[in-house]
Amino acid sequence: MYTFIKLGGSVITDKAGRDAADLPVITRLAAEIAQARVANPALRLLIGHGSGSFGHHYAAKYGVHHGLASDADWMGFALTAGAALRLNRIVVDALLAAGVPAIEIQPSSALRSTASQVVAWDTASVAAALTYGLIPVIHGDVAFDSQQGSAIISTEQLLAHLVLATSMRPSRIILVGEDAVYTADPRTDPYAERIPLITAANLDAVLHGAGASHAVDVTGGMRSKLDLMWRLVSAIPGLEVRLIGTHPGLLTDALGAGQIDAGTIIRADTDRIC
Repeated sequence: MYTFIKLGGSVITDKAGRDAADLPVITRLAAEIAQARVANPALRLLIGHGSGSFGHHYAAKYGVHHGLASDADWMGFALTAGAALRLNRIVVDALLAAGVPAIEIQPSSALRSTASQVVAWDTASVAAALTYGLIPVIHGDVAFDSQQGSAIISTEQLLAHLVLATSMRPSRIILVGEDAVYTADPRTDPYAERIPLITAANLDAVLHGAGASHAVDVTGGMRSKLDLMWRLVSAIPGLEVRLIGTHPGLLTDALGAGQIDAGTIIRADTDRIC
């Protein structure tokens, strides 16, 4: 079984800036992934990352996520794709420097959508990379869209396609971004409490309190991510999604076999103990 990791765009970049990679954080997270692989050589990983201050800026400026007409100026589409690739190269290079056999996979080269939903993605290269012991690194990307011309497909949507439409099904998905899901926004409410576990019993209440991202995000923010992750854990028996922050060492711990007292777990199976 695989473990999918998603590095949030707001984690690896200054999302309020422009083309602003957080190199120290990227380097540290790469080292933590390398450390986890040393501890467990059987660990099979696929890594995805958001575009943060790279792709989101251009997508929002040119309205790529809303759709471009056939006679529109498609320069924004190209700029968005180029920005996403630049960040991907930075992430892959950091992983390689840490001794992780990472290889970049550009989704848009083989991706099609309709109404901003993935309808086709040739994932043969992703599967081949995993077969040969490589670690594919994908990213949120642009797509040619049959209904609206252009679209932005988030990393979570790509991971969902791999989970639901291919044989590359993970046992775990680790989303590195927000420290956890809270009862309120911890930035503004000192009484906000971490929600350690999301199941069917508290899902509606959690979704009601989930808000959008605090910086430019053309992929829907926290609410859309939670909706999609719940769809995955409901569809795949035993699948567990964990949201964690970026505290040093936390990603290595989350990739281990033990339990950690941090973040939020999302799962449909309520019989297991946290």
